[in-house]
Amino acid sequence: MDKIGLVVGATGITGSNLAEKLITEKWITYGLSRHPDLTIRELIPVEADLLDLDSLTNALADSRPTHVFFTSWMRHDTEAENIRVNSLMVRNLLQALSAKKTVQHVALVTGLKHYLGPFDAYAKSGTLPLTPVREEHPRLAIDNFYYAQEDAVYEAAARDGFSWSIHRPHTVIGKAVGNQMNMGMTLAVYASICKEAGRPFRFPGSSAQWNGLSDVTDARVLAEQLIWASTTEAARNQAFNVANGDVFRWNWLWGQLADWFGIEAVGYQDTIHPLEAELSQDGPIWQEMAAKYKLNEPDLNRLASAWHTDLDLSRPIEVMTDMANSRKLGFTRYQDTRETFFDLFEKLRVEKFIP
Repeated sequence: MDKIGLVVGATGITGSNLAEKLITEKWITYGLSRHPDLTIRELIPVEADLLDLDSLTNALADSRPTHVFFTSWMRHDTEAENIRVNSLMVRNLLQALSAKKTVQHVALVTGLKHYLGPFDAYAKSGTLPLTPVREEHPRLAIDNFYYAQEDAVYEAAARDGFSWSIHRPHTVIGKAVGNQMNMGMTLAVYASICKEAGRPFRFPGSSAQWNGLSDVTDARVLAEQLIWASTTEAARNQAFNVANGDVFRWNWLWGQLADWFGIEAVGYQDTIHPLEAELSQDGPIWQEMAAKYKLNEPDLNRLASAWHTDLDLSRPIEVMTDMANSRKLGFTRYQDTRETFFDLFEKLRVEKFIP
């Protein structure tokens, strides 16, 4: 057993799915987070603060990872602070591991904000890329914490001699409680509230998103690409987009999501109707639903991240992901997007997160 994985951010959508996949493939797997997930069998928990180098060094003292998967980030009010904090987390981790001389590969998960700009300039005029987005698109001439994270990986790779890969998913869909960017669970909670309250399931986004082509990334697909890139010689030292492999229009998918819950779908109607405002008063309703249906999480804010779903669905352009770079190197995983959502909804229902 020569592969030892360290998943940084093991409680998130990407990290938890990746950890489960690594364990299935017989990797020794450590999961680093501030509040470790003890529910994944055979995952070795590591509790540490990525902003505290001493904390990291002590927590990782007994581990010798060969492959590091960095899936964590922290949101702050300004991009300058995002850059400072998120690059420091990467730098601290790789500094704490540097003396061990065991790391062979580091995989960093970022996303399509690489092409669309950071939150405070997200998909605004002047920063809009040509679509489908491709890895060779140059960096935007604005500050972006994804760039700072990449640069921290490049610097450490030059110092310590490991290979690297950068992974840029588009809207990761999967289960994670307390996650800051979680469209799948947000829509599941929204639909459940609509059903309980007798409200229509209204599309919250823009005309461009409603009518344009889009894609998403199943967390299981992302996990497989991370493992593939970290163990494939031809994939080393490259950036990879990653999505399901199909495309859709929300005006085609929205009604199918509504049908799964047995509710009325309402499409785009003249203007954006932010979901954050829609759900802002629904905390008490969700608490009542949690008690009525014996759900496992009564705090609406730990399941839904409406602000992020609004950002994705209110973009002024259609956004698709080109997958040619990894396809030609041998990564051919495909996932039907309808099944991505339906599989998640069923999992959430079985595990008592939605009624």
